[in-house]
Amino acid sequence: MSTCDLCDAHEDAVRVLDLPLRDFGGRIAFSGQVSTIKVLEDNSKVREAVAEAGQGRVLMIDGGGSLRRSMLGDLLAEKAVASGWSGVVVIGAIRDSAAIAKLDLGVKALGTCPRKTDKRDQGLRDVPLEIGGVAVRPGDWLYADEDGVIVAEFPLT
Repeated sequence: MSTCDLCDAHEDAVRVLDLPLRDFGGRIAFSGQVSTIKVLEDNSKVREAVAEAGQGRVLMIDGGGSLRRSMLGDLLAEKAVASGWSGVVVIGAIRDSAAIAKLDLGVKALGTCPRKTDKRDQGLRDVPLEIGGVAVRPGDWLYADEDGVIVAEFPLT
């Protein structure tokens, strides 16, 4: 189902991210349970996460909206595909967008930046986030397509 149909069917259950996210992955529509990362300009925790079995989950990265460094590039996106992640949502920048567009992975981000991040092993995994005025918690269900991103506490049908 589309995010529009899910919003109509579950109006009281969905939370809509109010951010200008752009599609970058080869998969536009994606969904899954959320795993979260909160970090600024350091993708060490992203590298750890995409190496784990994704089991169809969606990785939500709160990069503080920074467009100064990219939180995801083609190598980490390829690792996410190989590990079974459904998608990655980056509140920040990605790089290698042409290569990521060819992967069977949903990727939404605020924009792109060619600069890689520092590796300082900083950040927090699986913590509650506040994204675009919406609470996003580990274990929530995320649904994304060309119309936007919605989150719910339980799977929607």
